[in-house]
Amino acid sequence: MATGDVAGGESAAVAEERDWSEMTPVCLAEAFSRLGLEDVWRGAMACCRAWRDAAASRPALFAALDLEPAFASVGADAAEWWTPAFQRRVDAMLRSASSLAAGELREVRVRHCSDDALAFAAERSPKLRILSIRSSPSVSDRSMFIVALSCHMLTELDISYCHEVSYKSLEMIGQNCRNLNVLKRNIFNWLDSSEHVGIVPDDYLRDCPQDGDREAIAISKFMQNLKHLVIRFSKLSVVGLNAISGGCKELEVLDLYGCANLTLRGIQQATSNMKNLKELEKPNFYIPRSSFHMGRYGHWQLYDERFQTNVFQI
Repeated sequence: MATGDVAGGESAAVAEERDWSEMTPVCLAEAFSRLGLEDVWRGAMACCRAWRDAAASRPALFAALDLEPAFASVGADAAEWWTPAFQRRVDAMLRSASSLAAGELREVRVRHCSDDALAFAAERSPKLRILSIRSSPSVSDRSMFIVALSCHMLTELDISYCHEVSYKSLEMIGQNCRNLNVLKRNIFNWLDSSEHVGIVPDDYLRDCPQDGDREAIAISKFMQNLKHLVIRFSKLSVVGLNAISGGCKELEVLDLYGCANLTLRGIQQATSNMKNLKELEKPNFYIPRSSFHMGRYGHWQLYDERFQTNVFQI
Protein backbone atom coordinates (compact mmCIF):
# COMPACT_ATOMS: atom_id res chain seq x y z
CA MET A 1 0.00 0.00 0.00
CA ALA A 2 1.31 3.46 -0.87
CA THR A 3 2.30 5.94 1.84
CA GLY A 4 -0.35 8.41 0.60
CA ASP A 5 -3.09 5.81 0.97
CA VAL A 6 -2.04 5.08 4.54
CA ALA A 7 -2.04 8.79 5.45
CA GLY A 8 -5.44 9.27 3.83
CA GLY A 9 -6.87 6.34 5.75
CA GLU A 10 -5.54 7.64 9.05
CA SER A 11 -7.03 11.11 8.42
CA ALA A 12 -10.44 9.61 7.69
CA ALA A 13 -10.28 7.53 10.84
CA VAL A 14 -9.40 10.58 12.94
CA ALA A 15 -12.31 12.51 11.43
CA GLU A 16 -14.73 9.67 12.19
CA GLU A 17 -13.54 9.46 15.82
CA ARG A 18 -13.69 13.22 16.46
CA ASP A 19 -16.04 14.04 19.32
CA TRP A 20 -17.96 17.15 18.25
CA SER A 21 -19.54 17.41 21.70
CA GLU A 22 -16.19 18.63 23.03
CA MET A 23 -16.37 21.84 21.01
CA THR A 24 -16.82 24.88 23.20
CA PRO A 25 -20.09 26.84 22.99
CA VAL A 26 -18.19 29.77 21.48
CA CYS A 27 -16.81 27.59 18.67
CA LEU A 28 -20.21 26.04 18.06
CA ALA A 29 -21.90 29.42 17.86
CA GLU A 30 -19.25 30.62 15.43
CA ALA A 31 -19.84 27.55 13.24
CA PHE A 32 -23.61 28.06 13.37
CA SER A 33 -23.21 31.65 12.18
CA ARG A 34 -22.13 30.23 8.82
CA LEU A 35 -25.32 28.21 8.39
CA GLY A 36 -28.47 29.18 6.59
CA LEU A 37 -31.84 29.64 8.29
CA GLU A 38 -33.07 26.09 7.62
CA ASP A 39 -29.84 24.50 8.82
CA VAL A 40 -29.91 26.50 12.05
CA TRP A 41 -33.50 25.53 12.87
CA ARG A 42 -33.46 21.92 11.65
CA GLY A 43 -29.84 21.18 12.51
CA ALA A 44 -28.31 23.14 15.33
CA MET A 45 -31.55 23.80 17.22
CA ALA A 46 -32.82 20.24 16.84
CA CYS A 47 -29.62 18.26 17.44
CA CYS A 48 -29.13 18.32 21.21
CA ARG A 49 -29.40 20.61 24.21
CA ALA A 50 -25.74 21.68 24.09
CA TRP A 51 -26.04 22.79 20.46
CA ARG A 52 -29.37 24.47 21.11
CA ASP A 53 -27.90 26.40 24.03
CA ALA A 54 -24.88 27.41 21.94
CA ALA A 55 -27.13 28.74 19.18
CA ALA A 56 -29.31 30.56 21.70
CA SER A 57 -26.24 32.30 23.09
CA ARG A 58 -25.79 34.14 19.77
CA PRO A 59 -28.91 36.35 19.25
CA ALA A 60 -27.52 37.57 15.91
CA LEU A 61 -28.26 34.10 14.50
CA PHE A 62 -31.95 34.96 14.76
CA ALA A 63 -31.84 38.52 13.47
CA ALA A 64 -33.77 37.47 10.35
CA LEU A 65 -36.70 35.09 9.99
CA ASP A 66 -37.28 34.74 6.25
CA LEU A 67 -39.67 31.92 5.34
CA GLU A 68 -40.48 33.41 1.94
CA PRO A 69 -38.06 31.15 -0.03
CA ALA A 70 -39.79 28.10 1.46
CA PHE A 71 -43.22 29.40 0.46
CA ALA A 72 -42.00 30.46 -2.99
CA SER A 73 -40.45 27.03 -3.64
CA VAL A 74 -43.93 25.49 -3.63
CA GLY A 75 -44.80 27.68 -6.60
CA ALA A 76 -48.42 28.41 -5.67
CA ASP A 77 -50.70 28.88 -2.71
CA ALA A 78 -51.74 25.73 -0.85
CA ALA A 79 -55.01 25.02 0.94
CA GLU A 80 -53.09 23.59 3.90
CA TRP A 81 -51.57 27.01 4.59
CA TRP A 82 -55.02 28.43 5.37
CA THR A 83 -55.66 26.03 8.26
CA PRO A 84 -55.35 26.74 12.01
CA ALA A 85 -52.79 23.94 12.33
CA PHE A 86 -50.44 25.58 9.83
CA GLN A 87 -50.90 28.96 11.48
CA ARG A 88 -49.81 27.46 14.80
CA ARG A 89 -46.60 26.18 13.20
CA VAL A 90 -45.77 29.60 11.79
CA ASP A 91 -46.63 31.22 15.12
CA ALA A 92 -44.28 28.91 16.98
CA MET A 93 -41.35 29.91 14.75
CA LEU A 94 -42.19 33.61 14.99
CA ARG A 95 -42.43 33.52 18.77
CA SER A 96 -39.22 31.52 19.10
CA ALA A 97 -37.27 33.75 16.72
CA SER A 98 -38.34 36.95 18.46
CA SER A 99 -37.44 35.50 21.87
CA LEU A 100 -34.07 34.09 20.81
CA ALA A 101 -33.14 37.27 18.97
CA ALA A 102 -33.28 39.13 22.30
CA GLY A 103 -34.25 42.42 20.71
CA GLU A 104 -32.03 42.00 17.65
CA LEU A 105 -34.73 40.81 15.23
CA ARG A 106 -34.49 43.02 12.13
CA GLU A 107 -36.33 41.14 9.40
CA VAL A 108 -39.50 39.03 9.40
CA ARG A 109 -40.94 37.50 6.25
CA VAL A 110 -43.69 35.01 7.05
CA ARG A 111 -47.22 34.18 5.97
CA HIS A 112 -50.28 33.02 7.89
CA CYS A 113 -49.24 34.24 11.31
CA SER A 114 -51.78 35.18 13.99
CA ASP A 115 -52.60 38.48 15.64
CA ASP A 116 -51.20 37.31 18.98
CA ALA A 117 -47.92 35.99 17.55
CA LEU A 118 -47.30 39.20 15.61
CA ALA A 119 -48.00 41.32 18.69
CA PHE A 120 -45.65 39.11 20.74
CA ALA A 121 -42.85 39.53 18.19
CA ALA A 122 -43.37 43.27 17.71
CA GLU A 123 -43.16 44.02 21.44
CA ARG A 124 -39.76 42.29 21.56
CA SER A 125 -38.31 43.68 18.33
CA PRO A 126 -37.56 47.41 18.55
CA LYS A 127 -34.97 47.12 15.78
CA LEU A 128 -37.32 45.53 13.25
CA ARG A 129 -36.85 47.06 9.82
CA ILE A 130 -38.60 44.69 7.41
CA LEU A 131 -41.98 43.10 8.09
CA SER A 132 -43.81 40.95 5.55
CA ILE A 133 -46.90 39.11 6.81
CA ARG A 134 -48.82 38.65 3.56
CA SER A 135 -51.78 36.26 3.53
CA SER A 136 -52.30 36.42 7.28
CA PRO A 137 -56.10 36.40 7.67
CA SER A 138 -55.96 36.58 11.48
CA VAL A 139 -53.83 39.72 11.64
CA SER A 140 -55.89 42.80 12.49
CA ASP A 141 -55.53 46.44 13.48
CA ARG A 142 -54.84 45.34 17.07
CA SER A 143 -51.46 43.80 16.35
CA MET A 144 -50.62 46.39 13.69
CA PHE A 145 -51.08 49.14 16.28
CA ILE A 146 -48.52 47.33 18.46
CA VAL A 147 -46.17 47.15 15.49
CA ALA A 148 -46.57 50.90 14.97
CA LEU A 149 -45.86 51.68 18.62
CA SER A 150 -42.98 49.22 19.05
CA CYS A 151 -41.10 49.14 15.74
CA HIS A 152 -40.25 52.76 14.89
CA MET A 153 -37.33 51.72 12.65
CA LEU A 154 -39.57 49.97 10.12
CA THR A 155 -38.60 50.71 6.50
CA GLU A 156 -40.53 48.04 4.59
CA LEU A 157 -44.02 46.64 5.18
CA ASP A 158 -46.01 44.03 3.24
CA ILE A 159 -49.60 43.52 4.42
CA SER A 160 -50.95 42.09 1.18
CA TYR A 161 -54.04 39.88 1.44
CA CYS A 162 -54.55 40.79 5.12
CA HIS A 163 -58.23 41.69 4.97
CA GLU A 164 -58.63 42.50 8.68
CA VAL A 165 -56.07 45.29 8.44
CA SER A 166 -57.77 48.62 7.74
CA TYR A 167 -56.82 52.17 6.84
CA LYS A 168 -56.48 52.87 10.58
CA SER A 169 -53.35 50.70 10.66
CA LEU A 170 -51.90 52.62 7.74
CA GLU A 171 -52.44 55.85 9.66
CA MET A 172 -50.78 54.47 12.80
CA ILE A 173 -47.83 53.01 10.92
CA GLY A 174 -47.35 56.24 9.00
CA GLN A 175 -47.45 58.39 12.13
CA ASN A 176 -45.00 56.24 14.09
CA CYS A 177 -42.68 54.71 11.48
CA ARG A 178 -41.35 57.77 9.72
CA ASN A 179 -38.62 55.86 7.85
CA LEU A 180 -41.05 53.64 5.96
CA ASN A 181 -40.24 53.77 2.24
CA VAL A 182 -41.72 50.51 0.90
CA LEU A 183 -45.39 49.53 1.26
CA LYS A 184 -47.13 46.57 -0.37
CA ARG A 185 -50.89 46.38 0.08
CA ASN A 186 -52.22 44.05 -2.62
CA ILE A 187 -55.60 42.35 -2.45
CA PHE A 188 -56.82 39.24 -4.23
CA ASN A 189 -57.94 39.46 -7.85
CA TRP A 190 -61.60 40.27 -7.26
CA LEU A 191 -62.20 40.49 -11.01
CA ASP A 192 -61.51 36.78 -11.49
CA SER A 193 -60.94 34.75 -8.32
CA SER A 194 -60.91 31.38 -10.09
CA GLU A 195 -57.20 30.81 -9.41
CA HIS A 196 -57.85 30.97 -5.66
CA VAL A 197 -61.07 28.93 -5.48
CA GLY A 198 -60.59 25.73 -3.51
CA ILE A 199 -57.46 27.09 -1.84
CA VAL A 200 -58.39 30.35 -0.13
CA PRO A 201 -61.61 30.08 1.93
CA ASP A 202 -64.59 31.39 -0.08
CA ASP A 203 -65.78 33.77 2.63
CA TYR A 204 -62.32 35.31 2.84
CA LEU A 205 -62.21 35.85 -0.93
CA ARG A 206 -65.59 37.60 -0.79
CA ASP A 207 -64.52 39.82 2.10
CA CYS A 208 -61.84 41.81 0.29
CA PRO A 209 -61.26 45.42 1.44
CA GLN A 210 -63.62 47.90 -0.19
CA ASP A 211 -62.22 51.22 1.06
CA GLY A 212 -59.44 51.75 -1.46
CA ASP A 213 -59.82 55.52 -1.47
CA ARG A 214 -59.73 55.78 2.31
CA GLU A 215 -56.55 53.72 2.41
CA ALA A 216 -55.04 55.84 -0.36
CA ILE A 217 -55.81 59.02 1.55
CA ALA A 218 -54.21 57.58 4.70
CA ILE A 219 -51.10 56.72 2.69
CA SER A 220 -50.95 60.21 1.17
CA LYS A 221 -51.24 61.94 4.56
CA PHE A 222 -49.02 59.79 6.74
CA MET A 223 -46.55 58.03 4.44
CA GLN A 224 -45.13 60.89 2.43
CA ASN A 225 -41.59 59.44 2.39
CA LEU A 226 -42.63 56.34 0.46
CA LYS A 227 -40.52 55.46 -2.56
CA HIS A 228 -42.08 52.12 -3.49
CA LEU A 229 -45.86 51.53 -3.39
CA VAL A 230 -47.61 48.37 -4.62
CA ILE A 231 -51.44 48.27 -4.39
CA ARG A 232 -52.47 45.63 -6.93
CA PHE A 233 -56.24 45.20 -7.40
CA SER A 234 -56.99 48.00 -4.96
CA LYS A 235 -60.48 49.44 -5.40
CA LEU A 236 -59.28 53.02 -5.25
CA SER A 237 -60.68 55.56 -7.70
CA VAL A 238 -59.08 58.60 -9.26
CA VAL A 239 -59.83 60.43 -5.99
CA GLY A 240 -57.49 58.14 -4.09
CA LEU A 241 -54.86 58.20 -6.81
CA ASN A 242 -54.87 62.00 -6.88
CA ALA A 243 -54.34 62.00 -3.12
CA ILE A 244 -51.33 59.69 -3.47
CA SER A 245 -49.81 61.74 -6.26
CA GLY A 246 -50.21 64.91 -4.22
CA GLY A 247 -48.93 63.54 -0.93
CA CYS A 248 -46.26 61.00 -1.91
CA LYS A 249 -43.99 63.07 -4.09
CA GLU A 250 -40.93 60.89 -3.36
CA LEU A 251 -42.45 57.84 -5.08
CA GLU A 252 -40.15 56.13 -7.57
CA VAL A 253 -42.18 52.93 -8.11
CA LEU A 254 -45.99 52.76 -8.28
CA ASP A 255 -47.75 49.49 -9.11
CA LEU A 256 -51.45 49.83 -9.99
CA TYR A 257 -51.91 46.51 -11.74
CA GLY A 258 -55.52 45.34 -11.60
CA CYS A 259 -56.92 48.61 -10.25
CA ALA A 260 -60.07 48.39 -12.35
CA ASN A 261 -61.68 51.61 -11.10
CA LEU A 262 -58.99 53.71 -12.79
CA THR A 263 -58.81 54.90 -16.38
CA LEU A 264 -55.72 55.60 -18.42
CA ARG A 265 -56.59 59.28 -18.61
CA GLY A 266 -57.01 59.48 -14.84
CA ILE A 267 -53.67 57.76 -14.29
CA GLN A 268 -51.87 60.04 -16.73
CA GLN A 269 -53.30 63.18 -15.15
CA ALA A 270 -52.60 62.05 -11.59
CA THR A 271 -49.01 60.99 -12.21
CA SER A 272 -48.01 63.92 -14.42
CA ASN A 273 -46.64 65.85 -11.43
CA MET A 274 -44.76 62.92 -9.87
CA LYS A 275 -41.30 64.01 -10.95
CA ASN A 276 -39.41 61.20 -9.18
CA LEU A 277 -41.51 58.38 -10.62
CA LYS A 278 -39.35 55.89 -12.52
CA GLU A 279 -41.59 52.84 -12.79
CA LEU A 280 -45.37 52.87 -13.27
CA GLU A 281 -47.30 49.62 -13.60
CA LYS A 282 -50.69 50.39 -15.12
CA PRO A 283 -53.83 48.21 -14.84
CA ASN A 284 -52.89 46.37 -18.05
CA PHE A 285 -54.96 43.21 -17.99
CA TYR A 286 -57.53 41.56 -20.20
CA ILE A 287 -60.99 40.98 -18.78
CA PRO A 288 -63.98 39.14 -20.29
CA ARG A 289 -67.09 41.28 -20.60
CA SER A 290 -68.91 38.84 -18.33
CA SER A 291 -66.62 39.82 -15.46
CA PHE A 292 -68.35 43.18 -15.07
CA HIS A 293 -71.72 44.56 -14.34
CA MET A 294 -71.74 47.22 -17.04
CA GLY A 295 -74.19 49.44 -15.19
CA ARG A 296 -71.66 49.83 -12.41
CA TYR A 297 -68.49 50.04 -14.50
CA GLY A 298 -69.66 52.52 -17.12
CA HIS A 299 -66.21 53.37 -18.48
CA TRP A 300 -65.65 49.70 -19.33
CA GLN A 301 -68.82 49.85 -21.46
CA LEU A 302 -67.32 52.76 -23.37
CA TYR A 303 -64.08 50.88 -24.03
CA ASP A 304 -66.03 47.87 -25.23
CA GLU A 305 -68.24 49.84 -27.62
CA ARG A 306 -65.33 51.78 -29.06
CA PHE A 307 -63.16 48.78 -29.88
CA GLN A 308 -65.97 46.29 -30.59
CA THR A 309 -64.29 43.38 -28.86
CA ASN A 310 -65.30 40.77 -26.34
CA VAL A 311 -62.04 41.18 -24.47
CA PHE A 312 -60.58 44.58 -23.85
CA GLN A 313 -57.52 46.07 -22.26
CA ILE A 314 -57.31 49.21 -20.19
